[in-house]
Amino acid sequence: MLVAGAITSIITYLKNYELMPMLWTLLGVLVGFYVLGVIIEKVLDLFDAQIEEREKAEGAVIEKDVAVEEGTAEGQETEEQEVQAEKQDGSEAAEEPAE
Repeated sequence: MLVAGAITSIITYLKNYELMPMLWTLLGVLVGFYVLGVIIEKVLDLFDAQIEEREKAEGAVIEKDVAVEEGTAEGQETEEQEVQAEKQDGSEAAEEPAE
């Protein structure tokens, strides 16, 4: 925006504009570039929000898949540990003398 203002000022000075038309032209250019910048910012923010929503949705699916896989693996480990514990309990009971 500053570059546009500088270029406008230089061109209007070289074209021998009077002060008031030069200032109005400069104001128009600056306001135009400001509005254009705000529009571009809003569009980019919209795109960024859509990308974040998509990443959150994909992340939630991935996290859910990982949690299911980990839960299954943990469930298998727990069953194996229970079986081993039962075997140990059974062997300890057999080793204890009966009174």
